Amino acid sequence: MLKCANDSYGIILKAENNPLISKTIEELQRHRVPVVTIVTDVADSKRLRYVGMDNVVAGKTAAYLMSQWIKEAELDVAVVLSSQHFLGEAERVKGFCQGLKIMAPSLNPVWVSEGYGVDGMTFDVMMNTLNHYPNLKAVYCVGGGNAAILRAFKQAGRDIVSYIGHDVDEENRFLLTDHKLNAVIQHDLRSDARTVFQTLLTFHGFLPVIEPTDLFSKVNVVTPYNV
Repeated sequence: MLKCANDSYGIILKAENNPLISKTIEELQRHRVPVVTIVTDVADSKRLRYVGMDNVVAGKTAAYLMSQWIKEAELDVAVVLSSQHFLGEAERVKGFCQGLKIMAPSLNPVWVSEGYGVDGMTFDVMMNTLNHYPNLKAVYCVGGGNAAILRAFKQAGRDIVSYIGHDVDEENRFLLTDHKLNAVIQHDLRSDARTVFQTLLTFHGFLPVIEPTDLFSKVNVVTPYNV
């Protein structure tokens, strides 16, 4: 939250997509406190705008990469979400499943969710899934918890033939350089932050109104060789 002496200049929000959050945004708007959603949107709310990448396109990009690395193999793919209540993650899964259906129909996506990116919880839900799917040998993780997922596969004695994650944070940077992840889908957070602040400053009249040229951030692919 950005604050001035008497009030808030605005709120930068990453939150679950639910009616209570939407209602809160509407209440803030009535008090002229603007809200910009980042990374994941709150659908049908009165936020100023969403800033981030097109998550459906990001999911399709992951499906394309996996279809190139796994050709004509009949495998289950773990599609790991922090929670189904985050719209951005749900959209990534939607794009990924749509992409697989066209580009790699022999791959079967298996949803793994509600680990919330927390190490212990993610490990538990991943182990439970591995116990039920003996042919699960690939991963697309749209949220966090990659170290826990890898640990679950190791404990289950299962190899991973393809692993795609999201965001080059400290953990994923290490996993990339250690070749535990094949690729990470990344957006330009600095560019997103610039867009967020420009949006809030424009709302308060500090900048002229300019129609945005790009609705979404660019979807980038990071590998162990360009990290």
